[in-house]
Amino acid sequence: MLNVLYFASFREVLGQAQEQLPADFQTVECLLKALAERGEAWQHALLNNQNLQIAVNHDVANRNTAIKAGDEVAFFPPVTGG
Repeated sequence: MLNVLYFASFREVLGQAQEQLPADFQTVECLLKALAERGEAWQHALLNNQNLQIAVNHDVANRNTAIKAGDEVAFFPPVTGG
């Protein structure tokens, strides 16, 4: 299984903070494509979001990062500071 986490505004937009999914995906991009099939909000928030921040097992990741059973994949909206 994969533990998938959604932070900040993604929690509100997607209606959940986390979920567990079968580890049927080889990369983050494969996971994103599957999640985007859930509807327009998912597609817009995750798949089409060029500023999407990703972490796998607490390490900064990207769409090409390999994932496997037991991994934690977290999605964050862009963060600004000042």
